[in-house]
Amino acid sequence: MNIRLWFFLLLLFLSFFGKAQETIQGKILDSETKTAVSQAEVSMLNKSDRSIIQKVQTDSLGFFRLDNVALDAYFVVRKNEYETEEFNTVEDISLIELKPVSENISEVVIRSTARSIRLNDGNVVMSVSGNKDFKTSANLLEVLRKTPGVSIDQEGGIFIGGRITPAIFIDGKPVTMSSQELQAYLRSLPPEMVESVEVNANPSSKFDAEFKGIIDIRLKRNGNLGWKGHYSGNTYANKFRYRENSLNLSYNTEKTAYSLQASYNNGISTYRYNALQKLANTNVMQTNTYQEDEGKVYGIQTGADFRINDKNRLGISLRGNFRTSDRVRSGSLYTTNKEGSQLIFNTESENPTNYSQENYGVTADYSFQNKGFKLNFLGNYLSVRNKQKDDFINKDKPISQLLSYWKSDLLNKIDIQTAQIDISQKIGNADLEAGMKYSHSNTHNNIRYDTLSVDDRFIFDPERSNMFSYKEQIWAGYVSYRQKFGKLQVNAGLRFENTESISDAVTKDSVVSRNYLEWLPSFSTTYTFNKSNELSLSYSRKITRPVFSQLNPFRVYFSPLNYWIGNPYLQPSFTSQIKLTYRYKNWVTSFTAGKEKDVMTRYPLYNPKTNVLEYLGTNLPYRKFASIETSFPVKLTNWWNITSQLAGYYNDEFRPYLGEVFALKVYNYEIRINQVFSLPKGYTVNLFANYESKTGNSLYIIKPRYTVDLSVQKSWFNNTLNTKISYNNIFDSYDQRLEFRHKQIMDNRLTHWWDSSRLIFSVGYSFGSSKYQAKELLKTEEENRAR
Repeated sequence: MNIRLWFFLLLLFLSFFGKAQETIQGKILDSETKTAVSQAEVSMLNKSDRSIIQKVQTDSLGFFRLDNVALDAYFVVRKNEYETEEFNTVEDISLIELKPVSENISEVVIRSTARSIRLNDGNVVMSVSGNKDFKTSANLLEVLRKTPGVSIDQEGGIFIGGRITPAIFIDGKPVTMSSQELQAYLRSLPPEMVESVEVNANPSSKFDAEFKGIIDIRLKRNGNLGWKGHYSGNTYANKFRYRENSLNLSYNTEKTAYSLQASYNNGISTYRYNALQKLANTNVMQTNTYQEDEGKVYGIQTGADFRINDKNRLGISLRGNFRTSDRVRSGSLYTTNKEGSQLIFNTESENPTNYSQENYGVTADYSFQNKGFKLNFLGNYLSVRNKQKDDFINKDKPISQLLSYWKSDLLNKIDIQTAQIDISQKIGNADLEAGMKYSHSNTHNNIRYDTLSVDDRFIFDPERSNMFSYKEQIWAGYVSYRQKFGKLQVNAGLRFENTESISDAVTKDSVVSRNYLEWLPSFSTTYTFNKSNELSLSYSRKITRPVFSQLNPFRVYFSPLNYWIGNPYLQPSFTSQIKLTYRYKNWVTSFTAGKEKDVMTRYPLYNPKTNVLEYLGTNLPYRKFASIETSFPVKLTNWWNITSQLAGYYNDEFRPYLGEVFALKVYNYEIRINQVFSLPKGYTVNLFANYESKTGNSLYIIKPRYTVDLSVQKSWFNNTLNTKISYNNIFDSYDQRLEFRHKQIMDNRLTHWWDSSRLIFSVGYSFGSSKYQAKELLKTEEENRAR
């Protein structure tokens, strides 16, 4: 039935051949002198993938002409000694006035900064390369920390709106990578190689329903013929060292663009965990854990983009990522009676771990474009292999007596295949799109435990050992409609997703099968008052499926007395939300509100007899949420820019726990201030501060925390050599402290600390022998006659 629907839509769209818009002409003037600006570069780009459709220059009278203007295009105007301008509509480019870059720094005047933010269908698009706010950032993860609406936790996790883990896109295409591989890749990208970052906090039905948010990273392309290269290296220094190295090469011919990226990271990172745990009329437990990870990560990615002709393009990329880690975790558990007067036991544990991961990926994409018709195909394959060996050694600390000893041997395999086809057709002022996607994932997990027996032999432990497999197949399709009515643009879409899954707990002889179909609508509208004012409203419904680790019904140990257990009967959750966004120049404000049903979470359960703390997976009935965020840059002087970000969050969840129901409304806020100082002799100084107020959920309070970063950047040798030095988390103040709210149940206080207070040395070097690619230069009839 789904295949028939797809072929019907394909034939329908192939039957249309829309007519492109007519040629438009415009003129560019100096905003102060009103004189013509010659040789200004006018680029027409595709909104969906930021590819350049056409690029021209103004003639000696300031005129330019663009042919076959696309309805979904936007326009960028550049000229040395002038501020770069971007426009979303054809109406805005008939007469353009460029502002000269001011050279007067003696006067202190508060004014708006040059435009670095725009909206694309209500999504914030932030320029990166050339943006002063990011010149001192060591890599793209550092850039995302300063991007409005995005936050990065201590372990490199990325979030939108403080709660959503977004999908990462590169140049408009989803990245099929493991979380570890993705972090390594983002750390290998210096800001100089990234054109822009688009934050989509409410994706439409065109995208996978599990994508509650998307961050689309647009790489800076080498538009010249020949080859270019860039090396970047970062060294993190505190108690230990961590190093990152990446090399990016590109070679362009008339028909083909080749690329190669290689990276190597190695070093040691540390983590500490402290806990105080006390129940009424039970023992008092104090836990301390220290962990060191010594890791190595190798990555390589190569690809080719074949421009077959003006209508057809084919691309293919291959990549591999290899990681090894030797971890040493040591801890102690000090337990007394409830008064603290009598020692119950004092144990210490050791948990050495050897871990390795191998990732292989292949991506192929093809596109065809003819007038108003487009066809795109994207195929992905990802293979992940995880191996891990652990030793769990538990001793009585005062007398060093061995209490327990077991070993584990883990083999985890993940294979993911996806295929997606999208078609679009312009019909007058309307765009019609449709697409189909098939994805298949197969995860197999086999972990064996062996326990030391009384006669000093390791024997198989069937209670802890685990063989579990999970297979998931998804058929999805969508149709969407977009039309512009003057300054108003309307988008509407409907998506269906049919999910078939089988989770097989082989060890427990338990199989759970599911097959369900969901319809997921979306709607958005944008009104552009002028190039400085935009208003956007959007709605979407999303689904979140439980992943393998949440379904696995076996223990995954963090320590001998602390583990979490999956639940094979977890249900998917559904989220409905609306988002309202308004932009005035570079000032962007957004409001989001929604409700999630069957929220998936883990809750702690303590056994006072065994002193075991379990984290169990479950579905909560609902969670309501809302947020308001605003970001505004201010240019105090020509050498001092400040960008302020303010966010407020609301969370209301219904959480049953231990026979009671807890439903608290939690409010919190976050403040980020980014100051950039452009000093003489080309030095750039950046001071970044972030404060997060008290927050939490119905069970836990999360205490306030803050961080302050200072960095300096300088370019040398005509900007080919770029050097940076940073001190992140100067006051070592970004640890996470949690406290259980309901002391009548349990007094549980936890502290997580990561070594995020670091001195960072960065160097980037660009090299190559690119040949200048001639641009088309429009001339007026008068100039042609004069020749």
